[in-house]
Amino acid sequence: MARTILTRTVLAAVSVASLFALSACASDAGGDPAGGGESAGGGADDGVITLGFSQVGAESGWRAANTKSIQDTLTEENGFELKFSDAQQKQENQIQAIRSYITQGVDVIAFSPVVETGWDPVLQEAKAAGIPVILTDRAVDSSDETLYESFIGSDFVKEGEMAGEWVAEQYDGEGFKAVELQGTTGAAPAIDRKEGFESAIEGTDVEIIDSQTGNFTRAEGKTVMEGFLNKHDDIDLVFAHNDDMGLGAIEAIEAAGMVPGEDIKIVTIDAVKDGMQALADGKINYIVECNPLLGPDLAEIAKKVIAGEEVEKRIVVEDQAFDQAAAKEALPTREY
Repeated sequence: MARTILTRTVLAAVSVASLFALSACASDAGGDPAGGGESAGGGADDGVITLGFSQVGAESGWRAANTKSIQDTLTEENGFELKFSDAQQKQENQIQAIRSYITQGVDVIAFSPVVETGWDPVLQEAKAAGIPVILTDRAVDSSDETLYESFIGSDFVKEGEMAGEWVAEQYDGEGFKAVELQGTTGAAPAIDRKEGFESAIEGTDVEIIDSQTGNFTRAEGKTVMEGFLNKHDDIDLVFAHNDDMGLGAIEAIEAAGMVPGEDIKIVTIDAVKDGMQALADGKINYIVECNPLLGPDLAEIAKKVIAGEEVEKRIVVEDQAFDQAAAKEALPTREY
């Protein structure tokens, strides 16, 4: 059975000073997809776990918070040597980084897959080298579950369902026409959130009249929304697979002379600070959370794997949902 690991308590222990370190962390994360070509790992013998992590990229506020959580937690003080690489949303960069980590002989490999498919060959290489793999945030589509130890992340289908259930409750019977800003094509959250949302509005008169990827970015969310507005004059609602695309849609709606949250309703997923502020301001109507603070979970599972302890295959992170009142209450103490 899936188990929920709460991340907030552990993250509270990170010093206030670390909140200002994100820009420095981001500068370290770029460049060489192989993680800087540092010396070989194998540090578990001296009590230090060398962990190679390949991140999707830096496409959104959610991803920035996720990266910060990992870099703030997997520190020397916590018993880790972290080798970090930014894949810039390219699967080939992640595969290159993982192969580099194998060559370096790290103790653990962790990554958030850009897309679901195409991972078996490189994961077979990690398995042959005796290096355990942990998935974070996103899953892989593989029939061989022995290729990874554990998958830590949110239930994306449930997130889509939560968004769709709220829309159905609020707007069924009003004949709403909706447009959908999808995440990156082939990515687990894009596939699953679409599935969950569509299943939740099935049987209602809410109709998705157009759907297109915005690659989880604010800029592309704005561009795609501009296209929707030029193509359709009857849009009542936007469902965006993340806050950043929803924020881009807000810019497009305002540029078209309409009021976001009123003339066109907006529902998003993530609940990062910029999205929550837009919700508090009434420009977004509802947000389903996707908790990015996965660093403590990853550290705990990595230590258990190295110690030879059994770990659960699927660890579901706790998520919430917010309307305007809840956003106003949560914002003052929001960690991301």
